[in-house]
Amino acid sequence: MSDALQVRSATVSYGEVHALDDVSIDVPRGTVCALIGMNGSGKSTLFKTIMGMVTPQSGSVTICGMTPADARKKGVVSYVPQSEDIDWTFPLSVRDVVMTGRYGHLGFTRRPRRADREAVAAALDRVELADLQHRQIGRLSGGQRKRAFVARAIAQDAQVLLLDEPFAGVDKRSEASITALLREEAAAGSTVLISTHDLHSVPDLADQAILLHRRVLAHGDPAEVVMPNNLVRAFGLDPLEHRRARR
Repeated sequence: MSDALQVRSATVSYGEVHALDDVSIDVPRGTVCALIGMNGSGKSTLFKTIMGMVTPQSGSVTICGMTPADARKKGVVSYVPQSEDIDWTFPLSVRDVVMTGRYGHLGFTRRPRRADREAVAAALDRVELADLQHRQIGRLSGGQRKRAFVARAIAQDAQVLLLDEPFAGVDKRSEASITALLREEAAAGSTVLISTHDLHSVPDLADQAILLHRRVLAHGDPAEVVMPNNLVRAFGLDPLEHRRARR
């Protein structure tokens, strides 16, 4: 199984603040990989580095053998950030938002073709928002908004999907729907890197897990990564309390 995503010795600093320190990861094709760590551990910086939005002081990133810039240009990678920087009052429908995921496939005129409309319709069906596709995006609930942007990523037909805290502030139905979709995408050959705070769901969600605290503290089988001795290093958690919480 070849790696879809490779990060090699990435170091990122913001002035005197070290966000990432010599981070190296490999994420194989067709897997869901959970990225876990406390706030400020460098998760969002790692996503932005992978996307080429942040340039590391040292190290490199390859996505399906391409640079981040080439992967973005070819629509190989899709990114769902922790919060979307958009005007929620702007008159865009849910369908309009999902269609933006097809821009890399549109021709010079930027007019959707049949294949684009079908991809958007299929993505809306999969996130259970087809009935709300004409609703203005700002009128959706928090969980529905998350599902809409996941639909945009799916409609893009990217080989690598990056999702930064997609479960934050969503209802259980949306969380279950997004989890099922990500598992389906991986089964179809896509690669998913997803950050989450929900440690207890990681073994069921992911094939691999990465524990990050500016450095990679552990990377491998999720059940091994979330062992108490590792979590103490990353979160300062009491091992006994963690074991009780999992019972």
